[in-house]
Amino acid sequence: MKAERWIAIIMTIVLALVFGGVCHADDEEDPVVDSSRTTKKLQSIKRPKGQRKVVTIYEFRSSVPEVNGAAATDMFTTALIKSGYFAVAERQRLNEGVMREKQLQGGGMATGKAGQTKLAGAQYIFEGTVSEANPNETNKEGGFTVGGMNVGGAKTTDSIGLDVRIVDAQTGLVLDSVNVRKKIVAKGGEVSGVGRLAQSIAGLGGKSVPLNPDARGKASKKEGVDQALRSCIETAVYELVTRYGED
Repeated sequence: MKAERWIAIIMTIVLALVFGGVCHADDEEDPVVDSSRTTKKLQSIKRPKGQRKVVTIYEFRSSVPEVNGAAATDMFTTALIKSGYFAVAERQRLNEGVMREKQLQGGGMATGKAGQTKLAGAQYIFEGTVSEANPNETNKEGGFTVGGMNVGGAKTTDSIGLDVRIVDAQTGLVLDSVNVRKKIVAKGGEVSGVGRLAQSIAGLGGKSVPLNPDARGKASKKEGVDQALRSCIETAVYELVTRYGED
């Protein structure tokens, strides 16, 4: 194969990798309902017949700067509801919603009997903590050079973990605990010096590339911390259902 054709093939491949994703017309995506594996696993749980156990969570604490405790509490509440196995009593935002409505109805400013009705009592209280986040738990890099072209890659592994305690609301005793840990993998690759490789190939045929073309590309992919946290929470809730869903 002639040197010029080798050069054309190399430049075409690299330029496609570098610019293909940037210029693709269909990059914009519409929002979609979460369909992760942990979500599907939660939604696959057979719903109980009859009255469900009433549970609640007051606060999900976080000792990790990257994770907001209030957001984690919302994720945990959503996961409990997704499971369909528990009746979740609102406690986190009582003053912002339920209590205000009770006051309105109890004071005759709104119709209804919510003002005279007691809140549902929880049988179990869940206490959650994001307890660990290890950045750069493992870090691997490698690469090679061919004819002046450099190809490199890297893989970094972080991790995030959480603990959930199950408290009996009547006795205050901690009945059980669940801890979940997940790795967050980041991968990346980079290529550069394509022009030097083209010059090397042309040199094998005794020719030169007067324009000295070059191209480089770099790509990376990493799961978000929020997504990893949600997966951990949904896994924890699935375990809670298996332990406390049945009487």
